[in-house]
Amino acid sequence: MSSIPDDLRYSKDHEWVRMEDEFNGVCGITDHAQEMLTDIVFVELPQVDMEVGVREQVAVVESVKAVSDVYSPVSGRIIGVNTQLEESPELINDDPYGKGWIFKIEVKHPKELEDLMDAAAYSEYVESGA
Repeated sequence: MSSIPDDLRYSKDHEWVRMEDEFNGVCGITDHAQEMLTDIVFVELPQVDMEVGVREQVAVVESVKAVSDVYSPVSGRIIGVNTQLEESPELINDDPYGKGWIFKIEVKHPKELEDLMDAAAYSEYVESGA
């Protein structure tokens, strides 16, 4: 069973966001997503200062099995990227909620977080085969 931390919010596209304060969050793909992709070999990071909307494609994760788009779970401005992934994309496999984070975002509309799933709802969503 995939790890699903309680302190995050989740999208139906299998991205997560952890709010660091009222307006700034860290995002990545879930443990479930990295398990489905298997060994990640490349990550195309978003551009810092890029403005993004909800569910807008911001990054690409490539594994030995597939290429998958990464979407922003909320709208805002990209304020940081995890450059360690350029040299070590496998960090997403090893630690998807920690060292494998993909980007930081300044959230434009914090109310959008209410549209994301909590850990219990995401767990049910994954178990339903989504």
